[in-house]
Amino acid sequence: MNRFPRVMGMRSGYDPIDVDSLISRIEATLGRGGRELVPVTADEVRRATFRARRGGYNETAVDFALEAFVVALETRAKTPVPLAMTEPTGEMLREEWFETQAARVERVAFRSGRMGTGYNEDEIDAFLDRIVATLRGTTDNPLTGQAVRDARFATVLVRPGYLIADVDSFLAGIADVLDQRY
Repeated sequence: MNRFPRVMGMRSGYDPIDVDSLISRIEATLGRGGRELVPVTADEVRRATFRARRGGYNETAVDFALEAFVVALETRAKTPVPLAMTEPTGEMLREEWFETQAARVERVAFRSGRMGTGYNEDEIDAFLDRIVATLRGTTDNPLTGQAVRDARFATVLVRPGYLIADVDSFLAGIADVLDQRY
């Protein structure tokens, strides 16, 4: 079965047997195939390499499909980790807790998207600055948890961008924190 377009002529592409084997494991992991195959993680897909074979699959087509599978695997594997603990009692403890959350936002580091796709880094960095200002209470225009959940960001191609699944997962947890702020 040809899952992807093949390269033309005497050129080499990814070995179809290697690619089809990995795709079958991905589909089984996502619940679309046989359960007898060993599940695969998003990191395994990222690290996947294929032998070259004359007349093999077009590398670009396979790489773009694998990026979509990485997002699907990460979305399935990651339910947002609740960053919001039970709100501390007392005003001083409460403000200290929000300060620790603001410091976490300042330290967050996202992985780069594969094949130069992802969220626009400048746009995400500016949004994170607004979140920090909201957590510290230093803005006249604070963000709510719902505003973070509703936020949409530009994506980039063929230039550095933050991995979409990483950003979405982190922001889901921060939205829960902001719900406790306002």
